[in-house]
Amino acid sequence: MKHFKNLLFVLLFFVTATVLGQTKLTGKVVDETNQPLPGASVVVKGTTNGTSTDFDGNFTLRATTNSGTIAVSFIGYKTKEVAFSSAKASLGTIKLEEDANSLEEIVIKGIIDIAKDRETPVAVSTIKASEIQEKLGSQEFPEILSNTPSVYATKSGGGFGDARIDIRGFSQENIAVLINGVPVNDMENGRVFWSNWAGLADVTTAMQVQRGLGSSKLAISSVGGTINIVTKTTDKKQGGTVMSSIGNDGYFKNLVSYSTGKNENGFAASVLLSRTAGDGYVDGTQFEGYNYFIGLGWELNDNHDLQFLLTGAPQTHNQRTTSFFNMATLSDYLRYGKKYNYNHGYLNGKEFNWRKNFYHKPLTSINWNWNINEKSSLTTSAYVSFGRGGGTGDIGRLGGNFASSSRFRDPNTGLVQWDEIVKANSGQGGNFASGYSYANSPDPTTGTFIVNDDGLRSTDIPAGLERRNGFIRRASVNSHNWYGLLSNYNVELNENLSLDFGIDLRSYRGIHYRRIDNLLGADGYRDNDNINKPLNTLTTEYSSDLSSQWNVFRDTDDEEKINYHNDGKVRWFGTFTQLEYKKDNISAFVQAAISQQGYKRIDFFNYLDSDPAQETNWQNFIGGNIKAGLNWNINEVHNVFGNIGYYSKQPFFDAIFLNFRNDINPDAVNEKVFGVELGYGIKSERFKANVNVYRTQWKDRFVFFGFENAQGEEGNAQLQGITQLHTGAELDFTFDVTDQVRLLGTASVGNWRYKDRITGTAFDDFQNPIGTIDLDVEDVKVGNSPQSIFRIGFDVKPFENFKIDINQRFNDRLFSALVIDDSLSDDATTLDPAIELPGYSLTDLGLSYKWNLTESQSINFRLNVNNLFDEEYIAESATNYEVGRRGNFETYRGINTDNKLFFGFGRTWNFTARYNF
Repeated sequence: MKHFKNLLFVLLFFVTATVLGQTKLTGKVVDETNQPLPGASVVVKGTTNGTSTDFDGNFTLRATTNSGTIAVSFIGYKTKEVAFSSAKASLGTIKLEEDANSLEEIVIKGIIDIAKDRETPVAVSTIKASEIQEKLGSQEFPEILSNTPSVYATKSGGGFGDARIDIRGFSQENIAVLINGVPVNDMENGRVFWSNWAGLADVTTAMQVQRGLGSSKLAISSVGGTINIVTKTTDKKQGGTVMSSIGNDGYFKNLVSYSTGKNENGFAASVLLSRTAGDGYVDGTQFEGYNYFIGLGWELNDNHDLQFLLTGAPQTHNQRTTSFFNMATLSDYLRYGKKYNYNHGYLNGKEFNWRKNFYHKPLTSINWNWNINEKSSLTTSAYVSFGRGGGTGDIGRLGGNFASSSRFRDPNTGLVQWDEIVKANSGQGGNFASGYSYANSPDPTTGTFIVNDDGLRSTDIPAGLERRNGFIRRASVNSHNWYGLLSNYNVELNENLSLDFGIDLRSYRGIHYRRIDNLLGADGYRDNDNINKPLNTLTTEYSSDLSSQWNVFRDTDDEEKINYHNDGKVRWFGTFTQLEYKKDNISAFVQAAISQQGYKRIDFFNYLDSDPAQETNWQNFIGGNIKAGLNWNINEVHNVFGNIGYYSKQPFFDAIFLNFRNDINPDAVNEKVFGVELGYGIKSERFKANVNVYRTQWKDRFVFFGFENAQGEEGNAQLQGITQLHTGAELDFTFDVTDQVRLLGTASVGNWRYKDRITGTAFDDFQNPIGTIDLDVEDVKVGNSPQSIFRIGFDVKPFENFKIDINQRFNDRLFSALVIDDSLSDDATTLDPAIELPGYSLTDLGLSYKWNLTESQSINFRLNVNNLFDEEYIAESATNYEVGRRGNFETYRGINTDNKLFFGFGRTWNFTARYNF
């Protein structure tokens, strides 16, 4: 009994000592607007003892010591350390400061592959919602990435949503774009039209660009890189936003959004609606667009949650065409101004344009997350997209001339003379009724004025019908129906290894035809391109206005069609797997994916309905990739990483079916991509930097190049068997000079060039062959993206709630696109077909002020001025005419004035007021 009493005494002593040595810590974690941060991590520094904040941001944590320090962290915010003691156990409200640098710690489950700093071994840059909202302003969505290494984003033709982006010299059809893990690149050609996603900037939570092969598990076309876009989630805190924005050239945008926050039943909703409109910086580029977003979430229990997403952006905008045929020359810009639009003019006193884009492409997805047990989970996403729309342009001839002829433009203003074209089409005479042309005359049997298919020759016209002059505005429709299913299973094999594997299923139908948009005074259009309905006269005009874009379920089968009509079908089955290893300072992954992509073409115009050749058999290609990478955190400051990968990439649709017919390419093969990358990172309290080198070789490419033959006929060349080699080095860094001043910088230097020979056939805009090509392009530079880019910037906070940011970006070694001039074919092997454009420097300025009304309400003011010093520069050239070509020695900054190109935008501005509640 005595020993038992002694034992109880000892136990009581240790229990008392333990209780006395514990400290019960309490507090609340909020953001800069005093809104609670649920799920924030609270850990006693130097231990694994920690907890998370509840829905209201509150936490309770028992520390095993009487004093110490806790570390409080939350994704997108700077970690904050707070001292505690037994006398100071109630820590009150802990306010976290937003980390404007990155979202490196973000972790998202399932099919969304977000790279993590000092863990995922790829070159990566991440931009969070606050930076997009601040700095994008009235720019195009991909332009927010311009300050990341090896990225070149330009507005191209200058129309709303017409921007393009290149990464490491690879164009955007070879850059994978994912929205919440769902691939959105066109399944026929890989392109991404940013006007279809103009509203993404309003709903993006984080945007990450992974340069090179990236870390996505899917077998996707990430040759240049992968852009991951994560939209707003339904587990956002309760609150909303009302925003208005104005800018140069009549820019005006309104937005309203609201999130309910997650209620006690696990349900949450987020909604957003915005409208954007303006006159456009470039002449004649009026635009109007809407954006809507609906997100619904339901956390059924700890193991299951469902997410529903619907987003779309119906829009219409006038354009300055990027077509090789209808671009203005440098001499045109020097005469009419840098904003000149070759397709612009006035019809009955109202702005009218040959080129007008109209589209609506909603994306709907349902995501299911299932936590099967503590070690495994399953994430599945089913999605559907119905895209409806296209772009307008000219068709026909007047007096034997195409609409691109300068004869149809006022020599003093360069504007298209629309009223005179209407007069000619309707037999009213006018400027084009004499001399080199003549007025349209009525059909002898109906008395109507009919414009003929420009391919019709006098020998094609039966007795009683006359050849008619005239232009009409046609619309090229590129609609689609797209269904997909993605599913990923993850299991933790042990504390160091995790395994993923999943499936990727897609079915796509592209619907391609032309229709009448505006008869321009004529009564009809006689089409002779449909072998099933020769000399068919059509009279119905179809609207391309915004009001006609909302209904994406409308039937297109009954629309009258001209010029061409074909369907492209693509089906995809893929499976993928990833093995990931993490232990101490080492993280590594190995990925593999295999896919079968099938193609079918149905041509309703070039083949009789009774001809079995009207529909091809499925053409199936097996592709895939294998990638591996390793990151080693040498210590808390230094890390190194490397990755290597090989892609066997299926060719695009047009590489399978040649000559714009059902002619199957017997030589079509997969494109081969081999990439390797090495990198080093340093991260201290105030300084962070990453440097990496890369090498990417791309073989057996199928590409379209511009072509001009000796007779001056222009077209596109279908070329295959091309090799490209891209090498380079990249640097990015941030340095917090003081708590109020941050220095940022990037640098990238590349050497991107073609190899070997290129061969193929060239076609004009009406799909007629106009020449053959056999050309040595060894070491010819890849164009349309600067091979040297340098950027320096400052973020300064002179006083509370006020910030100034200024960035200067220098682009150099920018080469023209490769255009092949048949008149030089004999000497082409000794020429460098790419001309170097002048380098240029752009400065952007931003001012932000936050006015806190209450703990939960604020108004944010933002002014952006892009190209502050109004730098005049050439952003891209679609041709490569050297000085003296065909006797022209006129130049601008050393560039032949015959070249067809685009000047970049001059100074633009945007002011925004955003009320958060």
